[in-house]
Amino acid sequence: MTITIEQPQLDAVAERKAPAGGDPAELVLDGGFVVPDANAFGNTFRDYNAESERKKTVEEFYRVNHIRQTHEFVSRMRAEYGRLDRTEMGIWDCIELLNEFIDDSDPDLDMPQIEHLLQTAEAIRKDYPDQDWLHLTGLIHDLGKVLLHPSFGELPQWAVVGDTFPVGCAFDECNVHFKYFKENPDYHNPKFNTKFGVYSEGCGLDNVLMSWGHDDYMYLVAKENKTTLPSAGLFIIRYHSFYPLHKHGAYTHLMNEEDKENLKWLHVFNKYDLYSKSNVRIDVEKVKPYYMSLIDKYFPAKLRW
Repeated sequence: MTITIEQPQLDAVAERKAPAGGDPAELVLDGGFVVPDANAFGNTFRDYNAESERKKTVEEFYRVNHIRQTHEFVSRMRAEYGRLDRTEMGIWDCIELLNEFIDDSDPDLDMPQIEHLLQTAEAIRKDYPDQDWLHLTGLIHDLGKVLLHPSFGELPQWAVVGDTFPVGCAFDECNVHFKYFKENPDYHNPKFNTKFGVYSEGCGLDNVLMSWGHDDYMYLVAKENKTTLPSAGLFIIRYHSFYPLHKHGAYTHLMNEEDKENLKWLHVFNKYDLYSKSNVRIDVEKVKPYYMSLIDKYFPAKLRW
């Protein structure tokens, strides 16, 4: 099945502006999606230095994450979880498993994950009504966080969530809390601590090992279960936490031409992933039938996980 997707109108979507005649503290994205100027704690989004009740939790998370995410660790996790032999279940069953989890790496929200999934998907749906694959991508992009669940090994949060980054080459200084990488064994390994490391210029991100977590796991699940989402959807799933790339422009020397095209859609998606986080609740039962129809369109009824 081939899905044709139009290129996003990036200039319109990227602009954040006050709505005409509206509250200057609110910002809008393309299509009229109103964006709060502060997160659920009253701080700027992704401000890791802002004093809040979650600051210490978030920094400790990144300290452990940056020390333990090595090339060897990622290779081992990919081999283990890439077998997809944990269980079989449908997409919505997986969504319901996330109800009890809160992401310790997120400075902007402390609500169960299902709330964030629906907020993201509904915001995208409003502005891009004809791109149903993007609506579904918004809904499922974080489903890999089931790695936190006991039936999936109950991995620690540092091995499931947080910003992602390549392993096998030098850690870029734009990574949040970069200082903790200095305690990572790969930081001192000449095989891994150069600009290209074990990779080559333009090799393509598909050939690059990313720090292990929910992004890469859900990418593997979707790909191996033969989803019919377009490549841009899979790209968003795997790299939506790759902030060093899509926010700071780091690691572009590893990208190929397909990556560059798909990055345009990731830039669109990221604004909804980040700025739709709020304490506004979504009526799950009201929107569920629509998303079930998309799940049926793009995925089998049961997936191997």
